[in-house]
Amino acid sequence: MNKSQLISAVAEKTSVPKGDVKRVFDALFDIAEQKLGEDEKVVISGFGVFSTIHVSERTGRNPRTGEKVRIAARRMVRFHSNMDIK
Repeated sequence: MNKSQLISAVAEKTSVPKGDVKRVFDALFDIAEQKLGEDEKVVISGFGVFSTIHVSERTGRNPRTGEKVRIAARRMVRFHSNMDIK
């Protein structure tokens, strides 16, 4: 399911216009992105936790040539579900 399908499903289930649902989703993701950028966790009860991790610099290999390549340090978003999927 992609974003537009999710928006359509929420709009149908709640009888709220798609445009309003899209604005809420966009605001939710903008706020989550901002907070993750500030190294804060985003916890959505009954769904999961988004957090950032710092990945150290490392050496990798170019799969085509086998040449060693330096992979820079970076921050990544990690998600942990706290749902029981049945």
